[in-house]
Amino acid sequence: MTPTLVRQHLPHAGAAPRVDPWARARDWAEIQERMLVPLYEAVYERIEVGSSTRLLGLGCGSGLALLMAASRGAAVTGVDARAPERLALARERLLPEAWGTRARAGARLVDGSPEDAANAAGPEVPAYNLVTAFEPIGCVAGDSEGLGEALSAVTPLVGRGVPVVLAGWGPPERCATSSVLRVATKLADPLRSAGSWRPALRDDLEEVAQRVGLRPDGSGRVACPFGYADVDNAVRGLFSTGLFDAAVAATDQAQVDKEVREALHPHRRRDGTVWMPNVFRYLITRTA
Repeated sequence: MTPTLVRQHLPHAGAAPRVDPWARARDWAEIQERMLVPLYEAVYERIEVGSSTRLLGLGCGSGLALLMAASRGAAVTGVDARAPERLALARERLLPEAWGTRARAGARLVDGSPEDAANAAGPEVPAYNLVTAFEPIGCVAGDSEGLGEALSAVTPLVGRGVPVVLAGWGPPERCATSSVLRVATKLADPLRSAGSWRPALRDDLEEVAQRVGLRPDGSGRVACPFGYADVDNAVRGLFSTGLFDAAVAATDQAQVDKEVREALHPHRRRDGTVWMPNVFRYLITRTA
């Protein structure tokens, strides 16, 4: 999973893995992204997202969380500078006037930074009263730094006391997918493994909030099981997160594919489906 706001991979000795970015974006949108729906729902229910909500989604990806907020009546803006292919899929979901159908009222998508979103909005647009960073941190070495930079950029653009929601993986012992993601760490070059998976730490979210001056104001845990139609479907979904890229770069696609399939075997059911219970955390903070 998916999913940090900024991922930087250091150069490696071997050839870079060949990735079809459009195929990966489709796999993310069609297979993997829906695994976090319970997290989005829990946060929106707790914060009472509705017609008065003006939401800014950081690292919005292909836009499912924004679509769910818009369905509750919220005006949504998504920002993502990392993956233009995912953002294009978000436009299909939220701005379908480009495809001849009706757009979601109040929806905007920006390929850039939070400042770009503010500049694109113009002075006549009301300020955001909710900021979300739903891509879970605490699974990639250094991912909190990228999130911290984005949050530092966005906090001057909103008023005092505005809720900012951060998300992360729960304890590894509560996340069955951890056993599969350990393949990424095992196969990655330990000297050049920026971007590879690491177990989540208990205070990942709180440390980011403290570093950028956000005040904690509640938290929760949500069950987000990963369910797939079969092992092939699971492999495609998990690879779409990018968490195995460092391992592929250090070895090769076939080796990583083989070991991921082996790690998935204990989670395969008799009917061929794959099921992995997981817990994710969210932290509600407020701007100073």
